[in-house]
Amino acid sequence: MNWDFPYPSQRMPLLARNIVATSQPLAAQAGIEMLKKGGNAVDAALATAIALTVVEPNMNGIGSDAFVIIWDGKALHGLNASGRAPKGWNLTRFAGRDAMPTTGWDSVTVPGAVSAWVALSQRFGTLPFMDLFVPALIYADKGFAVSPITAKNWASQVEKYVQSPDFAPAFLRNGRAPKTGELFRFSDQALSLSMIAASKGEAFYRGELAKRIVAHSQAQGGAMAHDDLAEHQVDWTAPLSRDYRGVTVHELPPNGQGIAALIMLGILQHIEMSKVAVDSVDCIHLQLEAMKLAFADLYHYVAETSAMPLSPQTLLAPAYIAERAKRIDPKRANYPNWGLPTDIPKGSETIYLSTADASGMMVSFIQSNYMGFGSGVVVPGTGISLQNRGAGFSLDANHPNCVAPRKRPFHTIIPGFITQNGAPLMSFGVMGAAMQAQGHAQMVVRTVDYGQNPQAASDARRWFLGEDQLVYFEEGFDRSVIEQLVARGHNVAANAPAFGCGGAQLIYRQENGVYVAGSDHRKDGQAVGY
Repeated sequence: MNWDFPYPSQRMPLLARNIVATSQPLAAQAGIEMLKKGGNAVDAALATAIALTVVEPNMNGIGSDAFVIIWDGKALHGLNASGRAPKGWNLTRFAGRDAMPTTGWDSVTVPGAVSAWVALSQRFGTLPFMDLFVPALIYADKGFAVSPITAKNWASQVEKYVQSPDFAPAFLRNGRAPKTGELFRFSDQALSLSMIAASKGEAFYRGELAKRIVAHSQAQGGAMAHDDLAEHQVDWTAPLSRDYRGVTVHELPPNGQGIAALIMLGILQHIEMSKVAVDSVDCIHLQLEAMKLAFADLYHYVAETSAMPLSPQTLLAPAYIAERAKRIDPKRANYPNWGLPTDIPKGSETIYLSTADASGMMVSFIQSNYMGFGSGVVVPGTGISLQNRGAGFSLDANHPNCVAPRKRPFHTIIPGFITQNGAPLMSFGVMGAAMQAQGHAQMVVRTVDYGQNPQAASDARRWFLGEDQLVYFEEGFDRSVIEQLVARGHNVAANAPAFGCGGAQLIYRQENGVYVAGSDHRKDGQAVGY
């Protein structure tokens, strides 16, 4: 059978009272199963997230991190379940390096995803914790058919990880990645998920699985210790927010990059985007210029909030945002540096899912290994692949994001949410490294400024601002627009990187209580509901 898809297609948005939208269909069905059993949107999100560790392991795993925004029917709540550096990490450990490692134990911070599952279930869930694991356990123990885009991405990562002594036994069969439609079974993963479910996470942080994680770390020269796992905890946090043309956009505070989306939107608030034709050269130029300004501040100032030289609110202050907006030339590209807010103290690879239920509860949930399969470390006999979020630290002693014991690194993964007049309007996210903040802003501009429905907003060709302010455009982008942007001084790359455009999932709540969902055609997934 040929797995090429040579013909253009158009997905329609899903309309229903209960919805799960994510990047892999089997995981979406796991969430729907929980809703039909009488669970709520949180139960559905958790079953989906747990299943995704099995059916999309090239993007996330049991050893991932997670961030969540939840509308519980009355208010928004934020959850930061990212892990901290082992207590044995400091600059001395990484002396002689130009950057943090991206593979091996020296890239692994304490995994937080399991703690997110437990915390969310305890606070908001209605179904027994064990029930949430049933679909994932079936997929792991009995096997699941690998979907086309997942298979392609899986195979593309083999060369990177094949030298890891842990990777091949866990994720390759007969020396290769599974092909599209092949069954992939991982009984070790099923055993670990069963232990996590039965102990409500204790096995992972203080029990048998924790012992195996630490033993493997010690055997390979890692710094991860029992106390690092046992002392891990999630943080419930109030989201940051910014009003934007009649709606309020919410992001979690740092250590994530969501603040960059709010800065960009704050700058665009000073421009009447609705009077600029969608997808025109002016439309793209203005967004790029706003994003450059936001990224300049993001990469200079943002780290774990307690380590930042200023508060997130300082970067979002109306007067400062207005000053930054004045730096945009509507007809010429600029290459800005970070700004100087007036009150700075002196001296101083991913999955995304969204769920919504008929009661009005909505969940925006993101979970990630970071780079593909993460660190390449897989704890023997457990199926626990570990993220490489430690790669997000800086080795610059003067940077707020400099590596330090028990510190959280800068994170790329961010969930998004929009309210209107104090009521939920849209749960959304765009996975994909540095694409995420700019992807969030692009989704807001399309849905709010131009009134596009969630599927249309997701389907639209995307731009991507990369390193050194190099601009990438997705294949199929209007060439005449790109040529005009080059004429304005933008530094445009020849082709967009394969990962650069990310993957979006959006659920929009209409006034009648019916949700409208879009799921990205760039992924295997779907929006499902009833």
